[in-house]
Amino acid sequence: MNVRKPLPIFSIHILILLALSSGPTWAELETPIAGWRSGNPDAPYTQSVHYPAVTPGIDADTPEGSQIRGRIRSRDKPTAILIVNGNAMPMRLDGSGAFARPYSFGAGSNGVEVQSGDERLRAQFYQSAAGQPEARLRIVLSWDTDATDLDLHVVTPGGRHAWYGERVIAGGAIDIDVTTGYGPEIFASPAPEKGLYQVYVNYYGNGSDAGDLTIARLAVISNEGTVNEKRQEFTLPMRFAGELVLARQFMYP
Repeated sequence: MNVRKPLPIFSIHILILLALSSGPTWAELETPIAGWRSGNPDAPYTQSVHYPAVTPGIDADTPEGSQIRGRIRSRDKPTAILIVNGNAMPMRLDGSGAFARPYSFGAGSNGVEVQSGDERLRAQFYQSAAGQPEARLRIVLSWDTDATDLDLHVVTPGGRHAWYGERVIAGGAIDIDVTTGYGPEIFASPAPEKGLYQVYVNYYGNGSDAGDLTIARLAVISNEGTVNEKRQEFTLPMRFAGELVLARQFMYP
């Protein structure tokens, strides 16, 4: 009878080293960090736009407190799901599973979660006001296809129109014009006008091989992070380039 001998200790160490060196086996949310932090009164709602192709990204002017960065095992998927304070949106990953995007966090409790397959990264932190304006109204548009350009248009009660041609208006701003798929595009206002808001989604163009249909997801959040928070979420099919849809009308407050 043959008896299998146990591996020497040094062989076991070699096997462990080989397993660890076979590729990235870790996932990490570098920022934000769980705990408590001071708000930044200079944190912007907007970032620079560079045409023709724009994706949400961090540049040299993005404050640390407005960054979401890290790495997650992507399992060959180009995106993960980013959830910020309950707002779910696709987030593009690079070949190593790394991600980086700006986000304007408000005062109070904030939660960030990144999901890819069975991987989960989470951080819950409390941000003091410290003079930073809070997003009393936030409108988030995302969609489910790559190489597809949807545009968010917001018309305020006073008739002002926020869109990619005029992202910053009195009382609010659209953070970035995403032209390469997934989004998100986010309208945020620290001091919303009272009255009727109209939210339009325009299917600007499609360079994808997956077909014309893309499913848009729209979230409207008021008084985020407070006991008076109100959230509405919708999905709508966008069928062809050039389509313009009145996605939602609502009264604020």
